[in-house]
Amino acid sequence: MSLGQDLITITQRPDTVFSTGQGAWLSDENGKRHLDLIQGWAVNSLGHSPALITQALLAQSQRLLNPSPAYYNRPLLDLAARLTAISCFDRVFLANSGAEANEGAVKLARRWGSRHRGGAYGIVGFEQGFHGRTLAMMSASGKPGWDRLYAPMPPGFAKAKLNDIASVEQAISADTVAVMIEFVQGEAGVIVADRGFVRELRALTAERGLLLIADEVQTGVGRCGTAFAYEQFGIEPDVMTLAKGLGGGVPISALLCKEAFNCFEPGDQGGTFCGNPLMAAVGLAVVDEVCRAEFLAGVQARAAQLSAGLQALVRELGLVEERGLGLLRALELPLPVADQVVTAARALEPVGLLLNAPRPHLIRLMPALNISAAEVDEGLALLRRALTTVLD
Repeated sequence: MSLGQDLITITQRPDTVFSTGQGAWLSDENGKRHLDLIQGWAVNSLGHSPALITQALLAQSQRLLNPSPAYYNRPLLDLAARLTAISCFDRVFLANSGAEANEGAVKLARRWGSRHRGGAYGIVGFEQGFHGRTLAMMSASGKPGWDRLYAPMPPGFAKAKLNDIASVEQAISADTVAVMIEFVQGEAGVIVADRGFVRELRALTAERGLLLIADEVQTGVGRCGTAFAYEQFGIEPDVMTLAKGLGGGVPISALLCKEAFNCFEPGDQGGTFCGNPLMAAVGLAVVDEVCRAEFLAGVQARAAQLSAGLQALVRELGLVEERGLGLLRALELPLPVADQVVTAARALEPVGLLLNAPRPHLIRLMPALNISAAEVDEGLALLRRALTTVLD
């Protein structure tokens, strides 16, 4: 019997079954430990199986699981209040995934456009961008080939080039209502937006009366060393989406907006599990921990350490570069061998290393935000072994 034969095929998985995880480490069913620098694609902000999440789940599960989104519950109210208190936003809608939050952002923009922009509905996104796997979010994304994979695709999504304000101006039409941006394009290879470009983009959207939507699904909740990445660009978006690290490993996302754009009518938006107290309680516990100044200072210190170590590998091994923001980093290789490096790292003995290769030339690293200095050093040493195995 082949492993996974009962699953619909969606990806190529290695023949490894993970059974337990603690902090920065995952163990498989054979007992082998792996230092995890993927952490569920930047999801496990506090590492695997943190006591804080266990306690929040246990306590809330004994009180109330899901009274229906038709009623208030205390964790829903408390998490919304916490998110508005630490951000520039006034209103929150809780959902279940990044794609769902991003879809909600597009709905909100189009609802606002129907009221205030004469029915404008178009969203300008960016080439190589990634916003999720629903049909609309695949249209919104700029991933090559996605516009044909499930054709016909939903219309209304133009594309510009990141860091090219002229291309944004060209993409804007009379039907445009919003521009949607990732400050760091994670799936494209951890491409960081230029701060000057982001300021120009904010000025352009304000001048044209367009919403600026920040997709912070991957960059939000401490990943970049501040509570939200937009803080490092000197601007305030009109709308923001969160997911991944918001739940620290459980499925929850959020759509946030300023009061002026709070334009849904009852019945326009919703979802059976949206704002359920079990997930909201976890989200609140995670935000309270990760968005403390002391915790964020630790993220910044580990990010500097990881970046310096990757730069040393670039110099030693003749690699192209390292880049990123906070603890979302990438290592660009001189050859298209990233998949081989991932395989070699996982096969290291006595412990393996888990890496991600979003592009043939690129390794992406997304460790737990509370990874220790010693674990960063160990990860760099393991990565060096994997790289030399493949590149020598």
